[in-house]
Amino acid sequence: MWRGLAILCVGLIAAAGSKPKPVDLTLNDLSGARVHLRDLRGKIVVLNLWATWCGPCKAELPLLVTAEREYKDRGVAFIAASLDDVKSRARIPEFIKQSGIGFPVWMGATSDDLAKLGLGEAVPATAFLDAEGRIAARVSGQIRESEIKERLDWLLAGQSGPAPKAFVQHLSE
Repeated sequence: MWRGLAILCVGLIAAAGSKPKPVDLTLNDLSGARVHLRDLRGKIVVLNLWATWCGPCKAELPLLVTAEREYKDRGVAFIAASLDDVKSRARIPEFIKQSGIGFPVWMGATSDDLAKLGLGEAVPATAFLDAEGRIAARVSGQIRESEIKERLDWLLAGQSGPAPKAFVQHLSE
């Protein structure tokens, strides 16, 4: 019994010390071409999952548009991945225009993608990926400007200094 417990503890310690694996996501861009999150390796990525029917998504996108303008020249890529289904996808172009989104918009994300990325079940949700494609931080619910800045500045500094909270949830508010 003790031997089994010792093996379990060693396994848990080893797992705790290992870095998370890079994540991938394959969706379609607005022209219908396949796009892959893995193609952005080497860049810090802000992956925002949203939908045209989501009120909080509409409220937070201007923050991401502003942040993209500030951080794009520093090697940060922003991606807006829509959970709109076939019926509501027709609204995406107008939504992009109204929101002023100048970064890539991908379509075809699902609730399974949210779960796979550890973002919960609701939008908006944002994952911050390091240059190796590993999730460094997540925000579930409408993100705050300070949360974007804190996470990006930390990632751009090579993850040195105090780490921001790895998971923030605003959905209960």
